[in-house]
Amino acid sequence: MNNTQNYTSSLSERYPSKEMKYLFSPEMKFRTWRKLWIALAESEKELGLPITDEQIAELKAAADDINYDDAKEREKIVRHDVMSHVYAYGLQCPNAKGIIHLGATSCYVGDNTDLIIMTEALKLVRKKLINVIANLADFAEKYKAMPALGFTHFQPAQPTTVGKRATLWLHDLVLDLDDLDHVLDNMKLLGSKGTTGTQASFLELFDGDLEKVKKIDGLIAEKMGFDGCYPVSGQTYSRKIDSRVLNVLAGIAQSAHKFSNDIRLLQHLKEIEEPFEKNQIGSSAMAYKRNPMRSERIAALSNFVIAGSLNPAITASTQWFERTLDDSANKRLSVSESFLAIDGVLELYMNITSGLVVYPKVIEARLMSELPFMATENIMMDAVKAGGDRQVLHEKIRQHSMAAGKRVKEEGADNDLLDRIAADPDFNMTKEQLLALMKPENFTGCAESQTEDFLNTVVKPIIEANRDALGMHGEVTV
Repeated sequence: MNNTQNYTSSLSERYPSKEMKYLFSPEMKFRTWRKLWIALAESEKELGLPITDEQIAELKAAADDINYDDAKEREKIVRHDVMSHVYAYGLQCPNAKGIIHLGATSCYVGDNTDLIIMTEALKLVRKKLINVIANLADFAEKYKAMPALGFTHFQPAQPTTVGKRATLWLHDLVLDLDDLDHVLDNMKLLGSKGTTGTQASFLELFDGDLEKVKKIDGLIAEKMGFDGCYPVSGQTYSRKIDSRVLNVLAGIAQSAHKFSNDIRLLQHLKEIEEPFEKNQIGSSAMAYKRNPMRSERIAALSNFVIAGSLNPAITASTQWFERTLDDSANKRLSVSESFLAIDGVLELYMNITSGLVVYPKVIEARLMSELPFMATENIMMDAVKAGGDRQVLHEKIRQHSMAAGKRVKEEGADNDLLDRIAADPDFNMTKEQLLALMKPENFTGCAESQTEDFLNTVVKPIIEANRDALGMHGEVTV
């Protein structure tokens, strides 16, 4: 069957980066298995088992030269992937084959590898998240003082600034980073716990020496770059770890989706657009269109990640005692595909935030069309200071506002509220005096200073502490 006749996942070809795809590749998996077998043999030797330097050297020499064909042929016979690779490794290391996987169960390589891969994948997610945060910080800084119409319920509300709105996107990502760092800082290995988590086989290997058994997990963890192993387990590590990890990815997906919603709405309003390339086609029928395809793709992939977080939650809740195998097929799909999808989301998020297009004149025009309604309280107070009756003026403001709003909605005409007020003698104000009140920056409250404070006290320290992660650029694959 050729490739055009065979199903291939979009998550292996279309959306994620090659770095994330490699982490979930067979090569990464099986090379990690061999590193774990070497770490086990070294630890057992250090604790007194009769394993030689020559045997370990032989294992190391063949560590990256995996004889996949031998493993595949063996698996056809024994129907067991781990034992097939133990056999294949042994063919390459005849002197060491007797000590490969000594005392271990399949979960020693399977579960520890999953934890290692998830840890490395979280590090890559974190790096991309930092780059999105840096992009949005630059955007918020640049537009911190630019007034824009605020929306509640997508109805015109008090003005904000373009930069302040960006801090809302940023704050969500800072919360995600906190969650990610907590999970990443607490990732550990399973170690080598045996068939039911009791390490009985190792107690046998070490002739009942409990102190040696207690040391083996720490030695393995250190050799694999971890600070420890989970203190207790059944045959597998708790499947709540998978749920915990995917909840972090789902949190990032929620934040990205919210951002993509706002950008799509702003693009509809013609205030802010995602990047649009010179030769990009927005629609096959409507040549003039500039569809927000990147933001729409973020939304689609984010939905997938959010929904996918249910898989490990259900799996964790339905495990039996020390081990069942109803987790395996599900976690092979849910964990890898969630990471691949969130990687695609962050690639798009980096791409969009590095090239957002802002249209100040449109932003200003929309704000000014609504500002007279929002300025009515200021107008009323100034009129009262000039000798007007507040109760009379309040009713007049209400009547004029309703009439002006009706004119805008039913006739499609301009907002003439200021003209109505200027023509009303009870206000005793000229059109020029009214226009002098129409300064957008007078209505944005603390938006600019809030943006500055948030950037200076929260965001910039994060960026400064992670400068080595900066410099990534998101790629859009069609």
